[in-house]
Parts: sequence; structure tokens; C-alpha cells
Amino acid sequence: MTESLPPCPQCSSAYTYEMGALLVCPECGHEWSLASGDASDGAHAERVIKDSVGNVLADGDTVTVVKTLKVKGSPSGIKAGTKVRNIRLVEDGVDGHDIDCKVDGFGAMQLKSSVVKKA
Repeated sequence: MTESLPPCPQCSSAYTYEMGALLVCPECGHEWSLASGDASDGAHAERVIKDSVGNVLADGDTVTVVKTLKVKGSPSGIKAGTKVRNIRLVEDGVDGHDIDCKVDGFGAMQLKSSVVKKA
């Protein structure tokens, strides 16, 4: 029966099995539906990240911080209007942080797309 089921889209394991309407991978724990297996992969790869005013962000963009941010361990935070160049979008950031960047005077950090505006 495992020959008729598709391999796991995350780890390519051939040991997938059905559990109700879902397909499950026992090796990585990924669950997906058979009907949307191909469609969800395309949607997942096409994830769109927008800034605070709705502009679509891309890797390498320059953004401006729209509100003053507190930075742990720093007496002064990142002030509104600070430009951040050459951002990198990440999917699995911590607590909704989806931008990796280097901020002048602070170094490497992650920001949320809701606190920046495309410059």
C-alpha cells in the first residue's frame, strides 16, 4: 500500500501512511492532505511577506524602521527612520520575526515585517 502513496514532501520518506483524510510521515511527523499535496507545496514556496503598509518585500530590499524599537541590553533602541539595507527574508523566525538583517550600530538581528516600511 505504501507504493501508491506519495513520498513525504519535506523529508522524501517513502514510509507515509494514511490517517483519516491526512497523509502522515512517521520519520519527520509532517502531515498533509493528498488533494492539496501539490498545491500546498507551491503555496508554501510562494509565501509573501508584506511590510507595515502592504508593500511586498524581497531579499536584498532596503527598509526603514517605522517605530522606535527597544533592544535588550542596549540603553538606546533602534530609532524610527533607521534604514536597514540588504534584508533577508526567513520563514522560520522566532516569535514572528521574518526579516534577518544587520542594523548599523547594533549588528545582526531579526525584525518583524510589521515594524518596517520598504524604502
